[in-house]
Amino acid sequence: MKLYYAPQACSLAPHIVLRELKLPFVLIRVDNRSKRTASGEDFLAINPKGYVAALQLDDGAVLTEGPVILQYLADLQPQSGLAPAPGSFERLRLQEWLNFISSEIHGSLGALFDERLPAEVIKEKLFKRFAVLVRVLEQQEYLLPSGFSVADALLFVVLRWAGLFGIELAQWPALARFQARVEQRPTVIAALAAEAA
Repeated sequence: MKLYYAPQACSLAPHIVLRELKLPFVLIRVDNRSKRTASGEDFLAINPKGYVAALQLDDGAVLTEGPVILQYLADLQPQSGLAPAPGSFERLRLQEWLNFISSEIHGSLGALFDERLPAEVIKEKLFKRFAVLVRVLEQQEYLLPSGFSVADALLFVVLRWAGLFGIELAQWPALARFQARVEQRPTVIAALAAEAA
């Protein structure tokens, strides 16, 4: 498998999960501005949407969209516990979290990259969504009661952007503890080091 990534992007979540699962993969850096890989390949030929993550399977098929990639990877090794079994009610809860993180947390933080949009309005909405996360993370260490899942990997990655906009997670101790807990996972440390290299 090949994971197309850009540093500090959502592609870090599947990168972490690939390492959690100890799956063999090749990491290919993409320049988000030029839409070229480190070797000069046209990334738009791989993912016409133009953004990472993209996961190219051994048969050449390409998956895009972080939540889809994360669930695909977890299902390769169901015994890992990174996602509840397909068809189970717990899997629906995982999908709820993945959708919430993608639309509400990622959507709001991502909107802050556009300086033309009213930051205070976006932050007001974002902070209401943080309150939803806090209610859960004050009661348990991860989003699902069963433990670390692909949703936690995605949330960790997206919450890392908060500091770029002067949002200190210390205002929400449960979120700060969550970030610190996930950041200490050996796979997270390895993924961050590989992307920084």
